[in-house]
Amino acid sequence: MALQAGDPTHSGLAARTVSAVVLAPGVLAAVYFGTPFFEFVVGLMALILAWEWNRLCGGRIMWLLGGLFYIIVPCGALIHLRSDPVTGMETLLWLLAVVWATDTAAYGAGRLIGGAKLSPVISPNKTWSGLLGGLGSAGIVGALTAVILEKDGVMVLAMLSAAIGLISQAGDLAESWIKRHFRVKDTSGIIPGHGGLFDRVDGLLAAAVAVAVIGALGKGGILT
Repeated sequence: MALQAGDPTHSGLAARTVSAVVLAPGVLAAVYFGTPFFEFVVGLMALILAWEWNRLCGGRIMWLLGGLFYIIVPCGALIHLRSDPVTGMETLLWLLAVVWATDTAAYGAGRLIGGAKLSPVISPNKTWSGLLGGLGSAGIVGALTAVILEKDGVMVLAMLSAAIGLISQAGDLAESWIKRHFRVKDTSGIIPGHGGLFDRVDGLLAAAVAVAVIGALGKGGILT
């Protein structure tokens, strides 16, 4: 099914693409240059997320405390991953590529193919076809990363990437559940096509923690 100009799917995908083109260069530059630029970007992200979270939960004290954990732990994980002097930059670039590829492919495949709903109660727009498309895209990113970095275990990194893609989608669903709980569509409206920053990085927050934990359990980063 081809996307036609003027339909909601076409306009939604276009807005998401433009937002990514505008925001991605600054994020990638911060990852490339590292300290202190990366910490500054993550700190700014944390402040915006805190504002959106407070706006979302209406200042309810227990939700605010939960938000501290929800924001601080993933942001700390991102800084920890980038601080690796050997593969920090490569790990962050791979992680961003996996999450972005998963999110974009899931959105595109879900809109184009449609089919059975993944979780109609939590997120009515998500489909199984979108999930599979996202995981397949994440696996391809992992395989390409292994080839580009000339590392062994192409299939291993492809499967790990697909698993991280799955975790990022779980993070997306978790945020969707929270928004449905508070009966709001978006955490804010600062990013066209996405809504709030939380709506853009919900999958990244979950994936960053997972990658940090896997690295800690394996006594080294995923890429090593």
